[in-house]
Amino acid sequence: MFRSRSNEEKAPTDKVTADLSKQPRDPEAPKGRPTPKRSEAQTQRRRASTVPTDRKEAAKRSREVRRIELAKQREALANGDQRYLPARDKGAVRKFVRDYVDSRFCIAEFFLPLAVIILVLSMVRIGSLQNIALLLWLAVIVLIVLDSIGLAFRLKRQLKERFQDEPTKGAVAYGLMRTLQMRRLRLPKPQVKRGERP
Repeated sequence: MFRSRSNEEKAPTDKVTADLSKQPRDPEAPKGRPTPKRSEAQTQRRRASTVPTDRKEAAKRSREVRRIELAKQREALANGDQRYLPARDKGAVRKFVRDYVDSRFCIAEFFLPLAVIILVLSMVRIGSLQNIALLLWLAVIVLIVLDSIGLAFRLKRQLKERFQDEPTKGAVAYGLMRTLQMRRLRLPKPQVKRGERP
């Protein structure tokens, strides 16, 4: 009862399956599974053709996709296209903050050039020039702090008026950080002229 069958007993079944595989299938006969929808079949074909089997090929494709995304992001930073901007620059609130800051004259944007001038003056071995450099340094810092405080209050008030239902967390800090950059070096590039209110 539990013994294995002999080769003679096994042979007929092998022969029957071989004969069945050689016979053409009747077109009217059911195939044992439902026909997939066209969209499903197309996605399966696409997936089979696009998924690389080689690890190097997969890495190469991901690098290519990343390169294309970075190119789109650089272009968006130059022309202000909202779709491809980085996450920190996206949204109507951030766009308003950028336009608000770019439309104004800020002392903080001249911090770097003034710092270089003050540093050169402080290196000169003349006592009076070093004193002037120290006073200039203190004056620049005080002016930047006062200007930034005034800008922060005005910007908060404008954000409350315009964007009551939207979250504005971090928007003021974003605007203050933008003031520290020189206007022509800001990214995304300024979309408004000075004096032009957003």
